[in-house]
Amino acid sequence: MTTTNFATEETPIPPKQENVWINIALNVLIPSVLMSNGKSWFGLEPAPLLVISLAFPVCYGIYDFVTRRKYNFFSVIGFVSILISGGVGLMELDKGWIAVKEAAIPLLFAIAILVSLKTPFPLVRTFLFSPGIFNVPKVEAALVEKNTKPQFERLLVKCTLLLAGSMLLSAVLSFFLAKYLIRSETGTDAFVEEMGRMTAWSWPAITLPSMAIMMVALYLLANGIESLTGYELDDVLLVGAPREKKQEEASEAGETDARSETTPDAVEE
Repeated sequence: MTTTNFATEETPIPPKQENVWINIALNVLIPSVLMSNGKSWFGLEPAPLLVISLAFPVCYGIYDFVTRRKYNFFSVIGFVSILISGGVGLMELDKGWIAVKEAAIPLLFAIAILVSLKTPFPLVRTFLFSPGIFNVPKVEAALVEKNTKPQFERLLVKCTLLLAGSMLLSAVLSFFLAKYLIRSETGTDAFVEEMGRMTAWSWPAITLPSMAIMMVALYLLANGIESLTGYELDDVLLVGAPREKKQEEASEAGETDARSETTPDAVEE
């Protein structure tokens, strides 16, 4: 009895990655909304509101460090930004500080993105060139084979600058939106209503332009991967239909290989 082995090229299934949007929600968005609306929604005073809001980034940062042994940039940013928000409320500072606080959050993101370039974990690999989106080992192997890795690293720097630019744009827009909408002094009912109005306006006025710049960065990255590796985008993309198809093909190839190992090719006479 002989056994025939069929060599198949397996497409790796990307490891389970941290959800960036859950990360941002728990470290920044939820605490920020609590600080802005906690008093009207739950009747909480500024001091306990600050403690509860700070608990989100602190607990998430500890959890992330324990499970992945990595410091979480977003937890640090969330902690600092909520501390600034709480300081404005507790000390009943002038309403002008609200604009500073609103601009501080995206500005901290921009700084973190730029600083991360000098670390082993640049944030551009979390937002854009992520193992949850691209077949990173396949792309990097092709870059080495074609000797185009230096050009790709320059492309990542360009995409990083675009990402930081989107956050900087968000900081500028947040500052002027707060200056325009926040007219009442902190601690008043009118101030709470104006904060709610500013939260509603932040999506079309701030988030959409920032997301547009991020999409441009992703488009440039995808085009660069195609030109520098020689692969079509579908060959290295691990999201949506292409990923499902590749996983199906890998599974079918594995079943065929298993059957070939247990089925005799010929009967000896």
